[in-house]
Amino acid sequence: MNEWQIALIIAVSFFITLIIAPLFIPFLRRLKFGQSIREEGPQSHQQKSGTPTMGGIVFLLSIVVTTLFFVQLFGSIGAETTLLLLVTIGFGLLGFLDDFIKVVMKRNLGLTSLQKLIGQIIISIIFYVIYAQHGLSTELSFGFFSLDLGILYALFVLFWLVGFSNAVNLTDGLDGLVSGTASVAFGAYAVIAWSQGLDETAIFAFSVVGAIIGFLVFNAYPAHVFMGDTGSLALGGAIAVLSILTKFEFLLLLIGIVFVAETLSVILQVWSFKTRGKRIFRMSPLHHHFELGGWSEWRVVVTFWSVGVVAAAIGVWIGVWNI
Repeated sequence: MNEWQIALIIAVSFFITLIIAPLFIPFLRRLKFGQSIREEGPQSHQQKSGTPTMGGIVFLLSIVVTTLFFVQLFGSIGAETTLLLLVTIGFGLLGFLDDFIKVVMKRNLGLTSLQKLIGQIIISIIFYVIYAQHGLSTELSFGFFSLDLGILYALFVLFWLVGFSNAVNLTDGLDGLVSGTASVAFGAYAVIAWSQGLDETAIFAFSVVGAIIGFLVFNAYPAHVFMGDTGSLALGGAIAVLSILTKFEFLLLLIGIVFVAETLSVILQVWSFKTRGKRIFRMSPLHHHFELGGWSEWRVVVTFWSVGVVAAAIGVWIGVWNI
């Protein structure tokens, strides 16, 4: 797969999203699929109430169509494509159910934490079963050495997929924040997969990049549509799978540093409040801390994007040259 083919994949995915979104957003408005804003969040966000959500459906359609088309065009569908689409669609459907409960059934919190966790675990187990059946590596790379976990790799897969799907979901709190950071992170793993000759994985990752950039046109501040859990859970699960297939699992802690920081801020906030009765941050996740500190939403988003770009660049350098 050469550079021109990569550019074509990104362009096709981008334009599919760009074409579908203007048709889909008014449809969501007619169905009154508007986002409800939680009262305990920043007051400036209350004006976003009613903005169409479930927009993740748009770029997920683009990702699936583009991936299947180009994988078939350049070869045939194999284990990599199957695993990537399984998790992306599976987590996307779980997120759709969560969004549906929020906007249609008017339950602002959607699925309960336990219900969501059970769904994530089931999808992760199915992923591992198929992964193991294809005899794919159960080694974890620690840079200078690797450790074969055998059946214990299933526990790692479970933790990794559930953890990062929730991490991206937590990050999705500002207009364009996840769209920008995710496009950079997927781009980094796309380059790593391409350098390894993992064409199916690379095609999928480049398809995601194009689709999310197309979605960003409508999701950047002020957002005309939100991706919802439909999009964020799917993206989180997919980026975790990319790290597994490229065998650079722990590199995701760097490439996805924004997602990691957002998650740690929530964990530390809860821990501090329960043990000391004090908060570390003005509000968690981390992006709200900066908002309440006087930063504009756009400044927070651009700053987090910039951090993601630097981290992804370092990650590509490590992943491609195996430093």
